[in-house]
Amino acid sequence: MIYIATTTINEPTKALKLFAKNKNCKLIVALDKKSKKFELKNSIVLSTKYQEKKWPKLSKLVGWNCIQRRNFAILEAFERGAKTIALIDDDNIPYNNWFKNIFIDKKIRCKEVKTNKIIFDPVGYTNHKNLWHRGLPLELVNNRKYKTGKKYLIKPDIQANFWNGDPDIDAVCRMIFKPECTFKKNLFPFFSKKILPFNSQNTLIHRRVIKDYFLFPHIGRMDDIWAAFYVTSKKYKVIYGEPTVYQRRNVHNLLNDFKQEYIGYTNSLKLVESLYKNSENIYNYLPKKSSKAFDEWRKITSKK
Repeated sequence: MIYIATTTINEPTKALKLFAKNKNCKLIVALDKKSKKFELKNSIVLSTKYQEKKWPKLSKLVGWNCIQRRNFAILEAFERGAKTIALIDDDNIPYNNWFKNIFIDKKIRCKEVKTNKIIFDPVGYTNHKNLWHRGLPLELVNNRKYKTGKKYLIKPDIQANFWNGDPDIDAVCRMIFKPECTFKKNLFPFFSKKILPFNSQNTLIHRRVIKDYFLFPHIGRMDDIWAAFYVTSKKYKVIYGEPTVYQRRNVHNLLNDFKQEYIGYTNSLKLVESLYKNSENIYNYLPKKSSKAFDEWRKITSKK
């Protein structure tokens, strides 16, 4: 059984209905203060009161009306004993292959991809080489080079599957290219030994990672990106898998997205350079409230 964690302020979307119907998984939805009336069969819905009562300190530190409420769906799955927790957005419409080729905690022969950059950008390796993954520092966009290495037998802790349609790129990239993507399946799976970005949509995580994987509040759209930088600096193994969803992206204001990404444009490169020296340097870049939330997260997850 795979537990799927998400948050939404919308009524049940097509994507959420499809995940809820599948017998191979259990969908957990953490509601927010802005959430509309939400009723969905075969799913676990965490009301705002439930979240406040069960995790009062963490709930207050994370705050409301933010995508980081997804943390509480992750926690619920973790405390129910989930071995694999999948993270999705409510606009990730699953293909039939979503429920196949899940390699978490299984041995898989996977090719290594090397790069000339300090951070590995998985999108640039694909057939959409002009694009880059959200969170890649803009200083690293030009002259990205890749070299396919040998195959290794690895046991992934994290599987970051791709997304056709409107991909997970930053506001700058989206304003320039406005892409509609179909990623070639034969490129996958692959991995890199560098620190790298992956997102909190269409990603599967083994429970052993959860104590270190936290969607940091109060840093805008870098919440999942800095979480990825942190866990990969701690040497958790990530593989990138073929597209298993079509992203029919919810309406966004790109200038607002840009503002929410600004902390990354100005700090991510320095952060990663610091993480290579010591993973716990993450605290030097987090706002105080975010650091306190991360400490509380570790306290909760270490008890299980």
